[in-house]
Amino acid sequence: MKSESISASDELMLLRDRWEKSWPFALSIWSKFLRLKPPMLCLLKKEAQSEGLIDSFAMIRLQDQAIIVNLPEIDAIGVGEYPLEILAHEIGHHVFAPATLTEHARMIARMRWALPTVENQASMVANLYTDILINDRLMRNASLKIADIYRILGGNGGGTVWALYMRIYEILWSLERGSLGGGKTDDRLEGDAWLGARLIRSYSYDWLEGSGRFASLLLPHLLKDKNSIKLIEKLLDTRHAASNGIPIGLTEEESGERDGAIHPANDPILADFPDDMENGSNKAVTDPPDNIERNQPSSGQLREPFEFGEILRAAGIKLTDHEAAVKYYRESASRYLIPFPVKKSPQNLDQLPEGLEPWDIGDAIDDADWMQTVLQSPHVIPGMTTVQRVWGTSVGHEKRSVPLDLDLYVDSSGSMPNPQRQLSYPALAGTILCLSALRAGAQVQVTLWSGKHQFMTTKRFVRDEERILQVLTGYFGGATAFPIHILRDTYSSTNRRTRPSHVMVISDDGVSTMFDRDEFNNNGWNIAEASLRNAGGGGTFVLNLRGDWETAQGESEKIKRARDEMGWLIYRVASLEELVEFARQFSRNHYHLSKTALSQAGEG
Repeated sequence: MKSESISASDELMLLRDRWEKSWPFALSIWSKFLRLKPPMLCLLKKEAQSEGLIDSFAMIRLQDQAIIVNLPEIDAIGVGEYPLEILAHEIGHHVFAPATLTEHARMIARMRWALPTVENQASMVANLYTDILINDRLMRNASLKIADIYRILGGNGGGTVWALYMRIYEILWSLERGSLGGGKTDDRLEGDAWLGARLIRSYSYDWLEGSGRFASLLLPHLLKDKNSIKLIEKLLDTRHAASNGIPIGLTEEESGERDGAIHPANDPILADFPDDMENGSNKAVTDPPDNIERNQPSSGQLREPFEFGEILRAAGIKLTDHEAAVKYYRESASRYLIPFPVKKSPQNLDQLPEGLEPWDIGDAIDDADWMQTVLQSPHVIPGMTTVQRVWGTSVGHEKRSVPLDLDLYVDSSGSMPNPQRQLSYPALAGTILCLSALRAGAQVQVTLWSGKHQFMTTKRFVRDEERILQVLTGYFGGATAFPIHILRDTYSSTNRRTRPSHVMVISDDGVSTMFDRDEFNNNGWNIAEASLRNAGGGGTFVLNLRGDWETAQGESEKIKRARDEMGWLIYRVASLEELVEFARQFSRNHYHLSKTALSQAGEG
């Protein structure tokens, strides 16, 4: 036998030619106006594996609208004679279900509510659901031989999930019971199959709404069945559908997302007698088992960061908890971006003409000075007689807006929530401020801190958004010790910055460690006072405190002293509502000051 790495067989070359010729016809099944790039027909298994296609014989990627087919696997399982059916099916994923990255992720989010204890199966269930929607449409509208493919792929070695799935197909297409090789079905499985078929037809034009119901239908069988996965893996063509892409709009739960996670037997739309179903007098045998916890009403609009990350991973996006947190807080903060305070300073606005230089064809046509060109020579020859004006500048009297740089210190001790696992309002506040500062043209320095020698920093003021958010959403979970040396060195007499900056600390009452002595036994109060003065843009404490902090003793007294004696602004943040209000207050107070006192400082 020849090695696969040497050459592909002649049979596979002929197979690829037949599949390439079937592509235009597969497109026309959906629409004669449809345009998609041709599929990648891999002649070698390692070529398919390099694209991420491993267990199945075909897959899609929604980000680049790709279709990848493993021809050696196609040939091995005996479905090489069905290029039109398989290609039309893969096209259906791009144009019908799920069609987009966001719809794919929204479906998985809905299904996760319907799959308690087996949420990790949401990706597989989503694949089965969209497959049956597409195949039913192809069978009814185009009379393709989809059933023949399942007869080849199927077998009696599967479990109840496979048997139920095949039986739904048989009912949809009026096929004899057991003809697709799904195995025997008892009365309960038969009842579920009829419900599943009715669900597919009833929600075919609102398939997202039906997704949670389909997952609920499969849940009792998924809890027990361990044998169907080997057969199902051959069909998983959307497992990595969202690879290299990022869906949007997932940080908040959708209206009705949890409510849609109901068993089809309890859905009035699918019931023969909706009134009886509502009264409970027609309770079906296919109700989910009593030991499955029913979904409770949503307790809030925002998902937790770990849920956000699990949805993305289930959609086929490979990323760590930290990477997911960065995306979560960036998207969550985007709707709250605020104007950032600015300071007026002299700007070089006045332009002075300083002479002429040759203008050539490679230069911008608007730069050419045609009047001077004609005055120098009546014959216009580009590159020889054409000229352009050279401009210089002088110091003007107008003021330009210079945004305050942001120097942010984020507490990451054990008393603070882990922003990678649960929603951290301090981290969200920091993200809003960082993105607002960057949008205004400012630079940002972020320092994440916990115990002694536990800190992470951007090291300097930067404009790299990814780097800033990576630091901001990190977590130590240790003791509490403010990094006095970073604040000290940033605003020391030898490192005086030419740009004004605003110093901000996000913490709880652990911010009081800012006033301890540093490694050189310098007084923290003196360092904080000098840093606030040298920063030139003020300072703010954004603190997760109890509501009665101002009347409390202990560490709160140091916070009040910093406010009263040094001028640090104190904002308490403990909920999303207070966070939004903090952002508004910060913008309004500081921007107002920059138009008066700060502009006068610029004139000096």
